Amino acid sequence: MALNKEVFKTRSLTAVVFALVMLAGLFVNKWTFIALFTVIHFGAWYEFVRILKKIYGSKFLAYTFFGLFYITTPILMMLWLGLTSIGQAAGHFSISHLYYSPILPIAVILSIWINDTMAYIVGSLIGKTPFSKISPKKTWEGTAGGAILCVVVMGLLGYFLPALQSLPLRHWLCIAAIAAVAGTLGDLLESKLKRMAGIKDSGSFMPGHGGFLDRFDSLLVATPFVWVYMSIINI
Repeated sequence: MALNKEVFKTRSLTAVVFALVMLAGLFVNKWTFIALFTVIHFGAWYEFVRILKKIYGSKFLAYTFFGLFYITTPILMMLWLGLTSIGQAAGHFSISHLYYSPILPIAVILSIWINDTMAYIVGSLIGKTPFSKISPKKTWEGTAGGAILCVVVMGLLGYFLPALQSLPLRHWLCIAAIAAVAGTLGDLLESKLKRMAGIKDSGSFMPGHGGFLDRFDSLLVATPFVWVYMSIINI
């Protein structure tokens, strides 16, 4: 029992520190935003190479090229979402003085977090139908419920919170739907890689919560889809 309490305390403390670091990176200024995703980029790369070594052994270098698409490109797209998006539309963006707005990064990250949380709750309550052999704990009920509730909650936040109304409500709804679906695919992709490597967690930078890829697997896949959407609507 004492061990369980210590594990719970460690996991709780780690989760709080992680949340504070994410909030600081997103809200302080553009430099903390860039620093945050630079750390995520290199942390994810380190774990990705480690996984490739376990899967392919001495031939792993031939597969590292995929990391440019799996890790580097999504991170660059996330930086673009924060450093140009709304600022550019409002006429604040210039090469000499980057304008930073956390609205779109928050939209993606919050959508993923809400989707994951709601999927877990709904799946725990009514989940019966397995979603994928890759991740046996996922159910169709939890996955669908998480996506629907994600769109609903993000829609309510976008409608009622004045700070979020700089982005039209329809875009909050679309980003939430995109992040929920693509984020789930990202989670499955990372689960598949870990299965192939025969490991439980991608790393251990967060005691009790896994590594960088465990924390940001959904974000890496969802970000490019949101980036394409925002590019199409030209915001």
